[in-house]
Amino acid sequence: MKEQIEHSMTVADAGRRGGESTKQRHGPDYYQRIGHLGGSTTARRHGAEHFRRVGRMGGAANLARHGREHLARIGRRGGKSTKGQEQP
Repeated sequence: MKEQIEHSMTVADAGRRGGESTKQRHGPDYYQRIGHLGGSTTARRHGAEHFRRVGRMGGAANLARHGREHLARIGRRGGKSTKGQEQP
């Protein structure tokens, strides 16, 4: 009789393997499609105010973690990358 060898796997390892398997099965664009679907569903259920509230919370957390200089730096970088682009 063969002995069973026990393999331990962390939750992170299991998630990584599952993600890679999903990517192979459905293609890399799959994650973009389901992300868009999830965002559309959230917008329909909760409205634009939900995204404003979440954005403000994320901005406050980013400010607390990295400080004003970081936000100024990424703002300048974003401004440079969009300079000359047509605004909606």
